[in-house]
Amino acid sequence: MAAHTVPLIVFVLFTSLPGWFRIENAELPWYRQGPEHWIYPVQTLVCLGLLLFWRHHYVIRPWRGLGLAILLGVAGIAVWIAPGYIHFLYRGQMTAWPGWWEWLGWSDRYEGFDPGLLMDHPAGQVASVMMRLVRMVFIVPFVEELFWRGFLMRYVVAEKRGIDWRLIPFGTHHWMSFWVTTLGVTLIHHTADWPAAFVWGALMYWLAVRTRSLGSCLVMHAVGNLILGIYVLQTQQWGFW
Repeated sequence: MAAHTVPLIVFVLFTSLPGWFRIENAELPWYRQGPEHWIYPVQTLVCLGLLLFWRHHYVIRPWRGLGLAILLGVAGIAVWIAPGYIHFLYRGQMTAWPGWWEWLGWSDRYEGFDPGLLMDHPAGQVASVMMRLVRMVFIVPFVEELFWRGFLMRYVVAEKRGIDWRLIPFGTHHWMSFWVTTLGVTLIHHTADWPAAFVWGALMYWLAVRTRSLGSCLVMHAVGNLILGIYVLQTQQWGFW
């Protein structure tokens, strides 16, 4: 169980750390203004170490349904960024947006992990962006899919049947499992991302059931996050990552 749960727990704990170290003062060095620029690389390396340590516990094969995984990754992330993209297209043309739009994700997403803070340190800026992309494309898919689909999805079914969760084949469907995992994926994200996160979680669940392949889930997640990273760098809507 630890191999599937600890990496995500450690990842989430690291994600909460920047708020403890951040000081909003333009006179301070970058590592005090934006501690995420050094905390997230450490997070990436620590989680990578955990994944490598427990690598023998993960059954990624068979590699099936990869075309479907790529298609769903593109479709799912398109739903995720659509509200921000519309806001990006029409920024400055609307003086006020309805309050309920923000809850649906139709909000200004320009505040967040901004590499512009390191503009006086070009090498550090490049390293920060690259580590951020490594985190998004490799670490996040593994730590999340191993937990949500690799463990929790099977654990819920096992509890209903009264057996060890490791005896449940990957991708086994049960409606209770669908709601627990999909709502869990939704709730760990920013409230502005909840509608999109629910759609994403539902698509990922369906892919897991259809392909019964952890590999396909990893590919879908990696493709979606890669597109998201490129989109953020192009639009500077840092709040998306």
